[in-house]
Amino acid sequence: MNRLLVLYGSQTGSAQDTAERIGRQAQRRRMKVRVEALDDYGVANLISESLVVFVCSTTGQGDPPDNMKNFWRFLFRKSLPADSLCRLDYAVLGLGDSSYPKFNFVAKKLHKRLLQLGASALLPVGLADDQHDLGPDAVIDSWLAVFWEKALTLYPLPAGLSPLREDELLPPHYIFNFLEDVPVKEAEQHRITEEPAPPSSVHPFLAKVVSNQRVTQPSHFQDVRQIEFDITGSNIKFGAGDVVMIRPCNASEDVEKFCQLLRLDSDRWFTLKSSSESSVTVPSRLPQPCSIRHLVESFLDIAAVPRRSFFELLATFATNELEREKLAEFSSARGQEELHAYCNRPRRTALEVLADFPHTTAELKVDYLLELFPEIQPRSFSIASSLLAQPNSIQILVAVVRYKTKLQKPRKGLCSSWLASLDPSQGDMFVPLWVKKGGLKFPNDLETPVIMVGPGTGVAPFRAALQERIALGRTANMLFFGCRSEAKDFYCRSEWEEMERAGHLKLFTAFSRDQEDKVYVQHRVKEQATLLWDLISNMGAFFYIAGNAKQMPTGVCDALKGVFQKEGGVSASQAQEMLDALEKSGHFQSETWS
Repeated sequence: MNRLLVLYGSQTGSAQDTAERIGRQAQRRRMKVRVEALDDYGVANLISESLVVFVCSTTGQGDPPDNMKNFWRFLFRKSLPADSLCRLDYAVLGLGDSSYPKFNFVAKKLHKRLLQLGASALLPVGLADDQHDLGPDAVIDSWLAVFWEKALTLYPLPAGLSPLREDELLPPHYIFNFLEDVPVKEAEQHRITEEPAPPSSVHPFLAKVVSNQRVTQPSHFQDVRQIEFDITGSNIKFGAGDVVMIRPCNASEDVEKFCQLLRLDSDRWFTLKSSSESSVTVPSRLPQPCSIRHLVESFLDIAAVPRRSFFELLATFATNELEREKLAEFSSARGQEELHAYCNRPRRTALEVLADFPHTTAELKVDYLLELFPEIQPRSFSIASSLLAQPNSIQILVAVVRYKTKLQKPRKGLCSSWLASLDPSQGDMFVPLWVKKGGLKFPNDLETPVIMVGPGTGVAPFRAALQERIALGRTANMLFFGCRSEAKDFYCRSEWEEMERAGHLKLFTAFSRDQEDKVYVQHRVKEQATLLWDLISNMGAFFYIAGNAKQMPTGVCDALKGVFQKEGGVSASQAQEMLDALEKSGHFQSETWS
């Protein structure tokens, strides 16, 4: 039997989902297939593989995802011989977003490196784009069609066999074994103990919520919270620019509705094992034994907008003709416009889809739950406090996501809504968290000035940096803060003013809606051209941007290049070269999110 290895590097689950989809397509083509995260795979074995598909996303400023960093380091060792992978046929599929400057950087670089090591590319690197009207599938579908054509020419189906039909149900990856009684109470089972090692994704620290304050005026449309966690005894260390990872829970009413739709008893307990046909391992984060309530509340992402793979698997259960036709359409390449109109644009959740397809939902088998629903992904928040100023504490700024679509019920962000609902005055509340190194690095010496541009919640990492720098006697700090209104969403105002009075901060503000003409942070950057030019060209200042990735980063970069042109007397192209040089040397850094 032909063998295919599918390796993925995934940060938010999209690349993993695509890799698993390719795995199912391989099974239907009678191949023996393994799907693994790149860092779970023994990379030294790559020399003996014959056919591999790599699916990878790009994070941050062109960085590989967390679960392929070790693989990345190994692959770029200078000591690897140029012909090490000469037996390998491969294909690389990149998942990216063209609104970021380093679009699909990891996929392009991986493709190039594999060629350098002697591997043969079956087809050009696939560059899927989130910004496409129909999302990444617009590229993935046509890329996969070419891939299978090439792969089946080199590795044909066994004689006399044809591919399995798309609507044929494949064997499950997992088997649920329900227990009659359970010796351990759920609270004891899921209480995460304090670990001597720093907390991680598998062993998070249960941090107590100390406070949860709204920092925007009650009349303001946007609810923003400043939340503080107690991390005493956690062994967590972090510095300015680092991020805290938080994995949210589903709302209790969603858990109840889900169990109702699937006729599951939330109090039932089970153990989980991999099926004999499967190469997957049981997720280490799931306790054994586990309750249905814990699985649905803390693991299955039932409130996310489902991906196309969800509809593909759902379609294989459909016996009702109308539902089967609709699900088959949503699963097909030609039905993607319809699927986007039904699901992606109105942001319909997987739970709402199940309610729309009641006959098919009633047919679902529990063994397929972990294939239908991805795992809830952790969310990252810039830490907005410093251990030097607030020991044993982590603070974050959270904009609560809530908006309307054509659907009657308002859409809510899973993590921000869950965090906003935690009221410590109602009893002890705990949040599982761990800390990761962030992308922003601050200078260590006393004299180097730091210029920070952080509108809205983008100011969070700069609050941490200012607390840390002032505690260490580094007082050459400049902050450009922007929001809509001085009276409604001027976060941490009293703190900035106190720092100013003490001579530790120069503050420039832009309140976009407080006058007829909108004023943004980039306008304030332009106004301070002389000062900024002096700090950057004569004093080696570091310049930082953090915040929403829509227009703001481009606007600030353009303003900064305008400063170079006006004060430095350089041309537009020379200004761009200066900015590139600052970025290369670490004197210009940005952390933006969409």
